[in-house]
Amino acid sequence: MMSTGWNWFVIIVTLANILACWWLIVWATKNKANESKEGDVTGHVWDEDLQELNNPLPRWWLYLFYFTIIFGLGYLALYPGLGNFKGLLSWTGVSQYNEEAREVHEAQKALFAPLAKLSTEELIKNEQALLTGSRLFAANCAACHGSDARGARGFPNLTDDDWLYAGDYDSLVTTITYGRTGVMPAWQSALNDDGVQEVTAFVRQLSGQQADPQLAAKGEARYNMYCVACHGPGGEGNPAMGAPNLANNIWLYGGSEAAIAHSISVGRMGNMPAQKDFLTEERIRLIAAYVSSLAK
Repeated sequence: MMSTGWNWFVIIVTLANILACWWLIVWATKNKANESKEGDVTGHVWDEDLQELNNPLPRWWLYLFYFTIIFGLGYLALYPGLGNFKGLLSWTGVSQYNEEAREVHEAQKALFAPLAKLSTEELIKNEQALLTGSRLFAANCAACHGSDARGARGFPNLTDDDWLYAGDYDSLVTTITYGRTGVMPAWQSALNDDGVQEVTAFVRQLSGQQADPQLAAKGEARYNMYCVACHGPGGEGNPAMGAPNLANNIWLYGGSEAAIAHSISVGRMGNMPAQKDFLTEERIRLIAAYVSSLAK
């Protein structure tokens, strides 16, 4: 929204330019006619023998210039363009987008209506539902989880049976709808460098990797003090909190000694954004069904 001064400045300059175009056309046509008679040579010569004659513009061409001026004034009367004036139609880009989006949603109801009536079990087995879900996944989820849903560093693989917040259909619907926020706090200040090294050794031992047994033994005591509340005594994790399973060899940020030490000392923060403002309930159900079919 412009201030009053800028509002009138834009209005005056815009209208003055349009009127100046009209005046220029009128002046140019009248001035040309007064200099010499129609058909006389003006004295302008190109390519030695190509002379300009004093012939007026064709009427249709001249009228076309006037039409553009009238069109411009009509456009500025109907649509925003003159400062804060909204136009007689009150058009905005947002209103047009919302109208087009509404039309698209109405047109797609015919596609989603039959699938919306299916139960969860029927939806997961329905070929049309899975095909539509795969397309919705590619458009909305593949940027993070990959086109094959196998994820990447920091983005979970959705094709295995390892889940941070459980992988059943209802949990997937909740995750997609409301999103998830996972926080692994930093333990550097509490453990110091030696403690981080010891817990790292114990975690590597939990996942079946080689580690210094003496460091792992010391790390177990520290693990039971700081980590067991979230990850469990055996490192099995806790889906209710989104705490990952540390007893397998599936890692979200890598299972190397350096990666584990970084997670312990600096912490991690993961965010799955909520999709409820972008996807309808029908679309979320289809994506959840598709992801369920991948996991199985």
